[in-house]
Amino acid sequence: MAGDTKEGQVRKGQYPGAMTRAAFSERFRARFYDPAFRGEDPAIERLEEIAWDGYCKARKAPVTRKAGPEFQDPDYDLSVEWYEARNRLIAAQKRWEDPATPSRALVVCGAPRNDGSCPGEMSKTFRLAKVAQEVLEQGGVTVDLLDLSRLTSDYDLRIHPCKGCVSTAMPLCHWPCSCYPNHELSQVNDWMNELYERWVSAHGILLVTPTHWYAMPSPLKLMMDRLVCADGGNPDPTRTAGKDADKAKEVELAGWDYPQHLAGRTYGVVVHGDVAGIEGNRRILTDWLDWMGLVDAGPTARLDRYIGYYEPYATSHEALDRDEAVQEETRNAARALAEAIGALRKGELVSPGKDLKRPRAK
Repeated sequence: MAGDTKEGQVRKGQYPGAMTRAAFSERFRARFYDPAFRGEDPAIERLEEIAWDGYCKARKAPVTRKAGPEFQDPDYDLSVEWYEARNRLIAAQKRWEDPATPSRALVVCGAPRNDGSCPGEMSKTFRLAKVAQEVLEQGGVTVDLLDLSRLTSDYDLRIHPCKGCVSTAMPLCHWPCSCYPNHELSQVNDWMNELYERWVSAHGILLVTPTHWYAMPSPLKLMMDRLVCADGGNPDPTRTAGKDADKAKEVELAGWDYPQHLAGRTYGVVVHGDVAGIEGNRRILTDWLDWMGLVDAGPTARLDRYIGYYEPYATSHEALDRDEAVQEETRNAARALAEAIGALRKGELVSPGKDLKRPRAK
């Protein structure tokens, strides 16, 4: 399969090509299927022409600014949306490093279910996340509760999928992600710029999640994949002229240090399920966080438990009501995280080997 290709050559041939005008029109107008829009068909037609023009002219980032002296190529036309997101991360990192700021934990509810969408009922995960939040706040930690079920209940809120830029070359994966928003393809309302800031701001992370088909639910996996830029991502898109694959390969092959932008934070994980897969799910999450340079808050903060094992789904909340042990184990996970955050901020959180150089940097 390699043929006569040279090292680092960009491989082509998978993309099926641009949409036809007719296919674009069908896709664009699908969002206006509701008969209530019929009175605005002339306006929709005008909007479609503007969108088609943006698609044809590849206006991914229609509002740009010169990068300026803080970047390698100061004359590069940098997306204003990316630039503003990047500045918020810099400010968040400074707050994180400031010992005068309050200790902060990000509690992530990984379940897609809530009572504002089709299920019509809150998730057990949310209840456990609230249990953890209460304990952390009692311990003097400011809690930011990130409920990923908003992806199923909020209007047009998205975490768009990772495009795998890192697999072409690590420097092509920018920190924060520059793949979105992509106005050319109407890939907008992406939540991640806000979520990056919330991760950077946190001294501790607690993931609380159910198990779906032996792994984490899709909203959590979407966020995980989009956090790849936190592990080795390039903070200067001008070095790769934006998304120039050839330049990105040259930069990586010349030597790349794979900066870990979230390293040093501490974490806990609470995984639950009803039939199978909790251990594997928990291992995936803890291995992922370890890989990114986060420090675990000890064995008490790494929990996997069944709730209502092989019992009806319809009574799963009652199963959680009865399971006072898992509620207390979740509290203990939060207590361990609070303790680890305190040690972290005092410079006492020990992670043996953290300063050792990886012989296989990636």
